[in-house]
Amino acid sequence: MGERVLVTLDGVVADANTPSLYADDIGALRGDGVFETILVRGGTATALEFHLARLRRSAQALELPEPGLAKWRSAVELAVKEWGAEEEGVLRLIYTRGRDSEFDAPGSGLVPDEPTPTAYVLVSPVPARVAQARAEGVKVMSLARGISVDLAQAAPWQLLGAKTLSYATNMAALRFARRMGADDVIFHSTEHRVLEGPRSTVVIARDKQLITPPAKIGVLPGVTQRALFTVAEKKGWECKYQSIFTADLFDCDSIWLLSSVTLAARVNQLDGVRLSAPDNAQEIIDMVDAGIDRPGTIGDW
Repeated sequence: MGERVLVTLDGVVADANTPSLYADDIGALRGDGVFETILVRGGTATALEFHLARLRRSAQALELPEPGLAKWRSAVELAVKEWGAEEEGVLRLIYTRGRDSEFDAPGSGLVPDEPTPTAYVLVSPVPARVAQARAEGVKVMSLARGISVDLAQAAPWQLLGAKTLSYATNMAALRFARRMGADDVIFHSTEHRVLEGPRSTVVIARDKQLITPPAKIGVLPGVTQRALFTVAEKKGWECKYQSIFTADLFDCDSIWLLSSVTLAARVNQLDGVRLSAPDNAQEIIDMVDAGIDRPGTIGDW
C-alpha cells in the first residue's frame, strides 16, 4: 500500500499519478470550493455521514450546487475498497465550482452559467507526524487570528464556519509555529477567546467536563469533537459549548486538538509551558476512538 487512490463521482478509478485537474479550475485559481478529510481505518471511512453532512453545509454556504450525497457515498465506498483494509489512509472529498472557462464570456450581457463542478475522492497515506502526535501529544503556540468573535454573524460572506479550500492562512500559521519550535497552533480572537486550530477543534477537559468553543463565534463544527461528545455524554461526562478564554487553557486538566485524521492529540506544551497528562487521558482517547467508529446518520449532525 502507499499508492494514492483517485475516484471520480461517475465511479471511475483514475490514475492518481496522471494530471486530471484543469488549469483553469476555480478551486485552483481562487480557492472557490470545499473539502472534507476522513480517516480510513480497517477498510471503513470513519464518521462518513457526519462528514457528508458538513460537506453539504459548506457547499450551501458557498452557494455551490447541491452535492448528490448518494454519488459521494458510492465514490467513497469504491475508493476505500481500492485502498484496502491493511493500512490507515487519508480520504479527501474535493468539491470545487468547476472551470472558469465554462462561464459565459465577459461582456456578453448574459447571466453567467454555472460551470460543472469538479468533484472527486482521493485517498493518500497517513502523514508520519500523525503517529507521533497521537502517542506523545503536540507542542502548541497560541496565535492571534486577528478577528472578533462577532465577525461570523456580522459578515457571513467570510465563510468562517465552512470548510473551504482557502487554507493559505492556516498553512502559514503552521509554518510560523514550526519555525518557533512548535508543532501546532491554537488561534484566538481579538477578545482573547479561543477559536480553533488550523486543522483541528480545541477541547478542554476539567473534572468530568468537556468544553469546546461554540460554532456561532466562527469556528468550524468539528466532526471528531462531535463524535467524542456523543460517547462522553453516555458515559456521564458533561459536554458544553461555551466560550473559552486563553487564560482558561492554563486552568484546566488537559487540552486536546481533535481532528479527523490525527484524532486526539493532547497538548503537552503551550507557549513554552509544559502540561502534564491527566489520569483520564487514555479514557478521552478511547472515547474518541469509539466515537469515530459509530456509524451516525445525516440527521445526527
